Amino acid sequence: MQEIPQFVQQVMVDMYGSLPRQGPGSAGSTRKAFSMLGPLPERPTVLDIGCGTGAQTMELAKLTSGHIIALDIFDWALDSVSGKVVQAGLVGRVHTTKQSMDAMDFPDETFDLIWSEGALYIMGFEHALKTCQRLLKPGGYLAASELCWFTDDPPDEAQEFFETGYPDIITLGENVRLIADCGFEMLGHFHLPARAWWDDYYTPMSRLLPALREKYADSPDAIAMFDDTDKEMAIHRKYGKSYGYEFFVCRRG
Repeated sequence: MQEIPQFVQQVMVDMYGSLPRQGPGSAGSTRKAFSMLGPLPERPTVLDIGCGTGAQTMELAKLTSGHIIALDIFDWALDSVSGKVVQAGLVGRVHTTKQSMDAMDFPDETFDLIWSEGALYIMGFEHALKTCQRLLKPGGYLAASELCWFTDDPPDEAQEFFETGYPDIITLGENVRLIADCGFEMLGHFHLPARAWWDDYYTPMSRLLPALREKYADSPDAIAMFDDTDKEMAIHRKYGKSYGYEFFVCRRG
C-alpha cells in the first residue's frame, strides 16, 4: 500500500479520530449480522479488518468470549482501540495489530470469524473475499459490509461521483454472485438502515467540518478533502435509496 503523507494523516485524524465511527454502521447492525452466524466455538478466534477506532470491535467483544485481533494501518485508530480495551477490562482478549490489509501475515486457516465493516473495498472486494477464504478455518464465517448499487439504473450524478470515489462498485445481485463464486455459502444479507449513515458518521462529521475549514484555511489539499466529504454527504441525501452498504454474512465452503 502506498505510504500516506504525514500531513494527510493529520487531517484524517482531525476529520475521523473523534467520530464514533469512521464510516456507516451501527451497533444494531453489528448485532444483527452477528445473530445471523451459525454456531461458533466457545472461544472463537476473530479478526476485525479495518477496525478504525473500534466501535464494532468493542461490540464483538460483548457478543463473543473469543480472542479478537483488531487490524488497521493507522496508529491513531489503533491507539483509540487500545484505550477502549483497557477501559473495558479486555486486555488479554482484544489485541491490536498494525498491518496493511493488502499484506496480512497470518497463517492460512487461522480464524473462526472474519469481520469487516466498510473496509474490504480497499483491497478490492473480490481480492478481499479470496484472502478471507484463505485465512478462515473450514466452515469459518465472514461478515462484511460492502457498498452496492441497489438498482440496475443508478442516477447519472451518483454514477459520476462513484467513478472517482469507488469505480468498482457493482450491484447487490452481482456481489451475491461474486461471494458464491469465491467459495462462500450465503447465510443472509441486509441493507444498513439510513440512520447507520447519519447518527455516528455523517451528522457528527458535518458538525466538525466548519471548524476544520477554519483550521486548514491555508491548505488547498485539506479544503479539497472537506469539499469531497461535503459532496459525498450531498450525494447520499439525494440518492441514498439507489445505493448503500449491504451487510453480507456467509460461511466458508
